[in-house]
Parts: sequence; C-alpha cells; structure tokens
Amino acid sequence: MPELHCIVVTPEATVCDESADFVVLTLYDGEIGIAPGHTPLIGRLGCGEMRITRQEQTSRYYVEQGFVEVLGDVVSVLTNRAVPAGELDEAAVREQLAAARARPAHTTELMAIRDRAVAQSRAQLRVARRAAK
Repeated sequence: MPELHCIVVTPEATVCDESADFVVLTLYDGEIGIAPGHTPLIGRLGCGEMRITRQEQTSRYYVEQGFVEVLGDVVSVLTNRAVPAGELDEAAVREQLAAARARPAHTTELMAIRDRAVAQSRAQLRVARRAAK
C-alpha cells in the first residue's frame, strides 16, 4: 500500500518527519483529508487539529496557521506553531481563553487581535479535549 511522507516544520524546529497512511488538516476555510495519490495542492492552514494516521494509530497536533503543500506523496506543513495534542494543558488553555476574551477592543484593530486570540484558544481547547478522550 502506498504511503505518504509528512513533514511539519515551524520556525524553531522540525516537529514531525514520518510516514503516514492518511493526514487530516484544518485549513482556513474547512478541513481536508490527504491520502496517497492526492492531487498536488497548496493550502492555507487555519488554527486547529492535524491528525496523522499510520497503521491504525493516530497522532494529534495543534497547528496554528501557515501553509500545506501536497506534491507527490509528500505532505509538507509550514506552520507558526505545532504542538503535540498531549502537551496541551486544558486548564492553562481555559485561562488563556478567558484572558483573550477580557482583552480590551476599542478599535477595529484591537477587535481583530482579540478575536484571533479567542479563535486560537478555542481551537487549542478542542484539540486538548479530543486528545484527552
């Protein structure tokens, strides 16, 4: 059976470099599943979960914006942040969400910054809760 090769890179490090049977990513406008033989594409990532499945084992990560490229059977993810789901502390993320909601938003710019922080915190919370199951 053909395999994918998934590479996840942040500005600080290569977070993941492994074979996979299937990869699921959160894009800016939805979710995409990538199997071997997928057509080439470049997509804009949103904030959310990335799942890498290999032999019925699933690794979960929180990824925060960036880009994905599929070329051949290689999935390259360039992201600002990639954290294994098991390393997310749900209590800390809840505090982060409360702080984001409490940010002042007196201008359009401040509203956009607050809304982005709230969206990122909510995405982290969803990933942390799914990892705990």
